[in-house]
Amino acid sequence: MTAPDGQKMWGGRFERAPDASFYEFERSWSFDRRMLPQELALNRAWARAIAAAGILTDEEAQRIVAALDEIEARAKSDPAWLDASQAEDVHHFAESALIEKLGPLGAKLHTGRSRNEMVATEFRMYVKDATRELRSAVALLARAIAVQTKTNLGIPMPGTTHMQHAQPLLLSHWLLAHGEAFQRDAERFAASAASADACPLGSGALAGCAFPLDRKALARDLGFSRITANSLDAVSDRDFALEMLFALATLAMHLSRLAEDMVLFATPEFGFIELPDEYSTGSSLMPQKKNPDAWELIRGKTGRIYGALFALFTTCKGLPSSYQRDLQEDKEPLFAAHDQALAMLKIAAATLAATKFREARLREASQDPALVATEVADYLAAQGVPFREAHEIVGKVLRAAEQEGKSIREMPLDRLAAFSPAFGRDLSTVLTLESALARRGVAGGTAPGAVRAALEDFNARLAKLEEKP
Repeated sequence: MTAPDGQKMWGGRFERAPDASFYEFERSWSFDRRMLPQELALNRAWARAIAAAGILTDEEAQRIVAALDEIEARAKSDPAWLDASQAEDVHHFAESALIEKLGPLGAKLHTGRSRNEMVATEFRMYVKDATRELRSAVALLARAIAVQTKTNLGIPMPGTTHMQHAQPLLLSHWLLAHGEAFQRDAERFAASAASADACPLGSGALAGCAFPLDRKALARDLGFSRITANSLDAVSDRDFALEMLFALATLAMHLSRLAEDMVLFATPEFGFIELPDEYSTGSSLMPQKKNPDAWELIRGKTGRIYGALFALFTTCKGLPSSYQRDLQEDKEPLFAAHDQALAMLKIAAATLAATKFREARLREASQDPALVATEVADYLAAQGVPFREAHEIVGKVLRAAEQEGKSIREMPLDRLAAFSPAFGRDLSTVLTLESALARRGVAGGTAPGAVRAALEDFNARLAKLEEKP
């Protein structure tokens, strides 16, 4: 059994059509049809470029561009047309549709070019477009963080290291910590777009175009800032796609870490948040349950995006120079990772925006006396006790307090003096939660003033991101 008849882009060399099963195996139309807007834009630019090179007349180029516009309009209005196509790939679809409209003139458009350079160019164009979409979605999540930060200014929470109580923080400081990670993600997407912003068109299959094209003008026409430097490298380079996937994987990791915090905070043991009904589920058996499924799914989907990165790494790792058909496997992982990340961002933004933080519970948990242990060590250091000695003294005080069933705040001064004569009556002023927070006033610290300044800076950067994603 052979593949369906139809206009081929490469069939003259062959006596027999491809086996039908092989044709289905090697087709990429099912997924690279996503790049049809880029394909049509490239074809318009190519028509103008080869007209400037004397291969087409201006009138022929205009007819081709008009026909491509008609194809684009039909593709937008008639999805069934795309669904019914038996095209090999997006290039085959566009060329067949053009030839159907224009006959031999449509067949002239492919003069001087190769699918190798076309797919490399269109994939770069897609990545540039996708990064703008992702940066906009990151901005939505960052705005939700900024709003929650402002809403909850002044609310304390216990900060942890190793999942053990460490020092008190402001809840807004914790929120902005996640916000900084997402701001870096937006920067990584911008870097991914910059990496993709080099136009391979004019590279031919591997050795360059034989016609006198103005590659720089062609690049400008397609919105690129520069051209690729080497035709052989240009058709096989997928570094830009790997960088995009790395940015997506890092974003997913940051989303997963936020999700893990929120899952923990929703447990009765923490009780820091009230899960929004709209982004939670119940149990088919246990009527009391409200489950943080939005956050759990975000955490779970992260592995898919990691897998996409390593899939493309594996595809690229053993390829010889120039284009190889293995590179057809570059797009599905990136498309899938893009779609997953975009969905994760939108759900995370909406879920966080709808979440209520339980102030009373957060304040209660922040009163743990162990959270001010470092303040006591700092107090002794300010009295002239070497910090290492102060650290040991406070450790002994805490151990004694535990044995006596007291908190460090309840230890009388004469009892503390047995550990160090440096303890004075003013110690009580450093044992308060407010004092512990206020002392961390350095830039980037958790003191109320520092957090307000950090929020102002965060909002300024966010406004730029929202203005120009």
